Amino acid sequence: MKKLVISMAVSAALVVTTVASAAPTKIGMITTLSGGGSHLGIDVRDGFMLATEMANADLEVIIRDDARKPDIAKSLANELIQKDKVDILTGIIWSNLAMAVVPSTVRGGTFYLSPNAGPSALAGKACHENYFNVAWQNNNLHEAMGHFMKGDGLKKPFILAPNYPAGTDALTGFKSRFGEAEGEIFTKLGQKDYAAEIAQIRASNADSIFFFLPGGMGIAFMKQYASSGLKLPVYGPAFSFDEIILGAVGNSAIGVKNTSQWAYDLDNAANEQFVKAFRAKYDRTPTLYASQGYDTANLILSALEKARPSDKDAFRKALKSADFDSVRGSFKFGSNQHPIQNIYVREVVAGDGKKPTNKLVGIAISNLQDAYVSQCSL
Repeated sequence: MKKLVISMAVSAALVVTTVASAAPTKIGMITTLSGGGSHLGIDVRDGFMLATEMANADLEVIIRDDARKPDIAKSLANELIQKDKVDILTGIIWSNLAMAVVPSTVRGGTFYLSPNAGPSALAGKACHENYFNVAWQNNNLHEAMGHFMKGDGLKKPFILAPNYPAGTDALTGFKSRFGEAEGEIFTKLGQKDYAAEIAQIRASNADSIFFFLPGGMGIAFMKQYASSGLKLPVYGPAFSFDEIILGAVGNSAIGVKNTSQWAYDLDNAANEQFVKAFRAKYDRTPTLYASQGYDTANLILSALEKARPSDKDAFRKALKSADFDSVRGSFKFGSNQHPIQNIYVREVVAGDGKKPTNKLVGIAISNLQDAYVSQCSL
């Protein structure tokens, strides 16, 4: 019987080791556990660790907090690779941190599996055989919403996103399916006051709003929008309307439609097992970030059944096969090692106790492959 050992290491690193006779596979998780947007990293971590515990997996997972700072993330990656000799890195939430860490990591021979950030560069010209994205390419959820809104008869959306790689990918993705918007603003990353942006929307001829403002940015915007008196319908990706954000925003989000590659009420056995286990362990409903962490762990575990990371060609082949039951349903990798998957539409409704929650509405786009695959040389 394997024994699970948990201890605290230096630099606030949580080390979880399953002790076995052979040396366990070592995984370094760099994610955001403090400061703005920390619930994204917490849910990725919790979903990932839940999968390893349910499988009683022979892993050593070293978890570090990047505090949403690229220089810290880069330093932690160097330490985990050079000192701790990890076989795999994972966990990064923010695309600017991913761009600081991933290229040198994969060129150096370490596998990186992204449970969240999906910058366009890493899907296209900067793709690499050791880089796998298990979540989506940044454009995907936004282009799906552009497609949905156009089909819904909207003509003049006002669109907003923060000025960093995921934000530029978001608005590029939206416009690739919808066309040009009535108005477009790039906000500051971490911005808290949106009075000026709401004033611009009020002065425009917009018939709707689409925004990508993950974490606390989305909470701030929705609260200020609700108190502004504007009544335009609001749309966005799931990043702006996850269960944590809805708990903070409250009923003002009811009626909002958002796109996601996953929903907690998706009808498949793997998802039902995941949601039940997550609620039982953490006493909350999982977000899409938790689902991504869970799927990332299960992909790794499925590959480890076939090969060890030391046999790079065999392990890479095992990852590419994606031989696991994803909580999102249909899942496979494209040639650039990014998902080909359905993107769903959810609506915020009054749930149990009248608290807002997401309800699955339907599919926005089936089997979506990212727009950058043709630029990848793999």
